[in-house]
Amino acid sequence: MGTGTKHKSKAGAIVYIVVPYLTIVAVLLAWEILVRVKGVQPIFLPAPSAIFKYLIAMIADGEIAYHLSITFLRIMAGFLVASATGILVGIAMGMSRLIARIFDPWIAALYPLPKISLIPLLIIWLGTGEAYKIVISAVTAFFPVAIATFASIRQVDRGLVKAAKDLGANTRQVQLKVVIPAALPGIFSGLQLGMGVTIIMVVAAEMIGGSSDSGMGYLLIHAGQVMETEKVFGGLIVLAVFGAIITNAQKRIDRLIAPWMEREH
Repeated sequence: MGTGTKHKSKAGAIVYIVVPYLTIVAVLLAWEILVRVKGVQPIFLPAPSAIFKYLIAMIADGEIAYHLSITFLRIMAGFLVASATGILVGIAMGMSRLIARIFDPWIAALYPLPKISLIPLLIIWLGTGEAYKIVISAVTAFFPVAIATFASIRQVDRGLVKAAKDLGANTRQVQLKVVIPAALPGIFSGLQLGMGVTIIMVVAAEMIGGSSDSGMGYLLIHAGQVMETEKVFGGLIVLAVFGAIITNAQKRIDRLIAPWMEREH
């Protein structure tokens, strides 16, 4: 009885792991068959096999590595600026009602504004070089980081704060050793959202305007202009994989910084 249960649980675990990959293979196979049977023109929808041929060629000649590395540097520059400022502002708002009153109307007014609409203005002010790409990504990521940090600070269990004060902790110790550590899960969630929008805005900024022929956004828009649909799909696959890697790396770093988060889940 016990052996049968073990075999079932092991089989279930294997199915749980394998099924997502089988789904991907099934979709790609159906896509390949559809394109070949229906005779769809590659300019509209290339077959997966053709896309992967282009992708391998782009990797082999260093084109992907070149554009992706430049996009990555721009993403990290904007994200680090947004993270630092967003966390500081969020903590300050959470710790002080006066600071919260000062920043709240600005955040309430600017957060819903589509940040991509700022690109023409930033191009006028900063030109089409690196500064505008980094600034638009940092501005976009700032808001989810600041809002998540503020909300996390305010939602810390008041019982923890009271217990720390009862044990003799002063205000600074309570803030540094109780409130901020307890708020870390929410802050990390804001950072993950911030990273997501940073990737989106950097690629969008590279597509909309730029004085240099570099970055994944440039690669995508240039390939589209010359009707290289296979290259467009290849670039999109690279961005999807890149985003997944960044997200998983971020989660691992979060667990290293705050290992108790894993135990809470």
